[in-house]
Amino acid sequence: MIDWGQTRVVVTGGAGFLGRFVVEKLQARGAKDVIVPRSKEFDLVDGDAVRRLLAASKPHLVIHLAARVGGIGANRENPGRFFYENAMMGIQLLHESWKAGVNKFVACGTICAYPKFTPVPFREEEIWNGYPEETNAPYGIAKKVMSVQSEGYRAQYGFNSVVVYPVNLYGPGDNFDLQASHVIPAMLRKFHEAKLAKRAEVVLWGDGSPTREFFYVDDCAEGIVLAAERYDSSEPMNLGSGEEISIKALAEKVQSLVGYEGHLVWDPSKPNGQPRRRLDVSKSRALLGFQAAVDLDTGLRRTYDWMLTDASQR
Repeated sequence: MIDWGQTRVVVTGGAGFLGRFVVEKLQARGAKDVIVPRSKEFDLVDGDAVRRLLAASKPHLVIHLAARVGGIGANRENPGRFFYENAMMGIQLLHESWKAGVNKFVACGTICAYPKFTPVPFREEEIWNGYPEETNAPYGIAKKVMSVQSEGYRAQYGFNSVVVYPVNLYGPGDNFDLQASHVIPAMLRKFHEAKLAKRAEVVLWGDGSPTREFFYVDDCAEGIVLAAERYDSSEPMNLGSGEEISIKALAEKVQSLVGYEGHLVWDPSKPNGQPRRRLDVSKSRALLGFQAAVDLDTGLRRTYDWMLTDASQR
């Protein structure tokens, strides 16, 4: 078990959406020395910056959450950038952490790493059995590279590194920019603005048939910290709720929550993305004792309340 009071931790992306919750979990466990590097000072795509960060902070544990990420639209517009920046960040940070004598490295992968037609529920053993869904394959493959590196460095150098694979995140502090946001914040904002403007209809991408599993951000943070405490393997580990919902049913939930009374219109000319997503979370339950605590209805309400509060303060 980690003695958090004596452990110096670097959390890349620690000022971001997921990172803020991870830092709170660490501090609640008694961690007193948590370093959150900022990209203006330490561009993790740059190897020199990674080496400067590790030399200055001398961490015992690195939790790598930093990523260049977005929804389907952002992935379609930036395939090269998303592949290069995510791959370079992960490869260099893990390599330099090993060289610097870091005790343990925990990285956050992505559900986008799984093949497009993975049998549901997604089991960790299926992660290499096909090519990811095309719109987010560059991002997914770049993150999956860390699992290969983790296995190689453990086998050759005995370096203790872990890569967990969370499903779609949402929650307070999410990105509500319609050009880059994921499905839940995008829906909340679209329905809310349509209600205020009294628009007759809201248009959503695809046909509503795909299914997704959504994972409340605070639950994900707990799973990541538990992996730091209890998991010492380079085998991939899923983190999620284990619950699945269609995009159509999600849209109806969000519409009801927001109180929008207009029509919902689907645009099938836009991509659906991966047909289905639901994780097998038995491994994290068995090895970490982890189970998601926040159901979707509660999480959506908290996220919408946060969005309204944030908008009122701008």
